[in-house]
Amino acid sequence: MAKTLALVAHDRMKDALADWAAENEAGLAPHVLFCTGTTGKVVGERCPTLRITRLASGPLGGDQQIGALIVERRIDGVIFFIDPLSPMPHDVDIKALLRLAVVYDVPIALSRSTADLFVAAGLLAG
Repeated sequence: MAKTLALVAHDRMKDALADWAAENEAGLAPHVLFCTGTTGKVVGERCPTLRITRLASGPLGGDQQIGALIVERRIDGVIFFIDPLSPMPHDVDIKALLRLAVVYDVPIALSRSTADLFVAAGLLAG
């Protein structure tokens, strides 16, 4: 059964997320994917077979759009490669998205190793 996943990455983590997506492209292919704007561009260029709906850039409301999809119960999982060493000007939006994922009990992977656990746990299994 296809799931709806959100893919997000901070600027310095976009290439890492694109690498991960490329390694898991076959597993991601059957799913509905939402990405914040620039993340969607980077992942889409690296994985042209994936059907990605690009939302606004994170600082321009994309994180909030994903949060709204979580509230609407339209997101089954979030893969968000964060950069814990760089300050984010839109940190409040990021914290709100993370909070909503926890409130609505949506699985969220914040690093490559936890994204790999999504795969190992069968979350990407169609």
